[in-house]
Amino acid sequence: MIADEASLVEVIAAFAAGSGPVAVDAERASGYRYGQRAYLVQLRREGAGSALIDPVACPDLSALGDVLSDVEWVLHAATQDLPCLREIGMTPTRLFDTELAGRLAGFPRVGLGAMVEGVLGFVLEKGHSAVDWSTRPLPDPWLRYAALDVELLVDLRDALEKELDRQGKLEWARQEFDAIASAPPPEPRKDPWRRTSGMHKVRRRRQLGVVRELWQTRDQIAQRRDVSPGKVLSDAAIVEAALALPVNVHALAALNGFGHRMGRRQLEQWQAAVDRARSLGESQLPQPGQPVAGPPPPRAWADKDPAAAARLSAARSAVSALAEELNMPQENLIAPDAVRRVCWEPPAADRDAVAAALTGYGARPWQVEQVAPVLATALAEPAA
Repeated sequence: MIADEASLVEVIAAFAAGSGPVAVDAERASGYRYGQRAYLVQLRREGAGSALIDPVACPDLSALGDVLSDVEWVLHAATQDLPCLREIGMTPTRLFDTELAGRLAGFPRVGLGAMVEGVLGFVLEKGHSAVDWSTRPLPDPWLRYAALDVELLVDLRDALEKELDRQGKLEWARQEFDAIASAPPPEPRKDPWRRTSGMHKVRRRRQLGVVRELWQTRDQIAQRRDVSPGKVLSDAAIVEAALALPVNVHALAALNGFGHRMGRRQLEQWQAAVDRARSLGESQLPQPGQPVAGPPPPRAWADKDPAAAARLSAARSAVSALAEELNMPQENLIAPDAVRRVCWEPPAADRDAVAAALTGYGARPWQVEQVAPVLATALAEPAA
């Protein structure tokens, strides 16, 4: 473990002097700690070997990120790790995502273990993926497991590059990797409390207000204690309280999730959140549902616009057939949202108009080239 500045300086020098791509991985403590920060960063590069860095002891890795800025980074499922790496000063300008490469190449299982076994013939040690990586000191078996995550990543990258080239998909993959590397950080989610599991049961605005107050109270406590929100109060308990609208602590304590192990003080803080929601005026209560940008849910199309529903059905069939022909998942061939938008507000049913629309919705050039012709045909067929 690299856990002090002197050791980190040595690692930075070693990786700056290395050659070829650098394999990068990060371990978080999802389900144990608040947020998605990195608790271990693993790297491997030819000429530098492997390094396991403790970002708790070394929270600023921007100097390491700087010396690797012009190097291709190899990650597996890059979009999962990039946010926590960005927080500690590490952002690639070029990358190769072995999971995405596997999807584009048509592999049926794209987890790292399955890919390494299927492509390279090695079986990676399993068993520590869901552990609490914020534990200190980290046990040696966990560190070995973490080191293995980058041990063969560059070898896997090289094999997948050859396979993508053989299938004529290498340029497609490069466009996808460039899109990931150049994507800005995502905007903060609006009304994150609406993602509470079981929200479909909550219908009335007063009940929605209870969910919001309980969720926000839980989030503040979880952040202060640096624990996963689910360890403070479960989503199921939040929904239970919203549906019951308890009038006092005694009524709250009778609900599932607020049982005998919860102390009086804890019950009072949750009841206070419920009471705040109960006291809100109508104008202060949240509206049911969220304002939706773009087309409505597809299940509503048949009633709202039967012609659009017919276009969507034809388009989905065409995209599905093309994805099967190209041996890749439909969602990697073209984003489903782009297809829905084109079908809801269709351009002229010709290739150039459809291509322009897809480009406007963020499709990469290779996707436009493959999908625009079949979508143009599908848009014309229902009208005919």
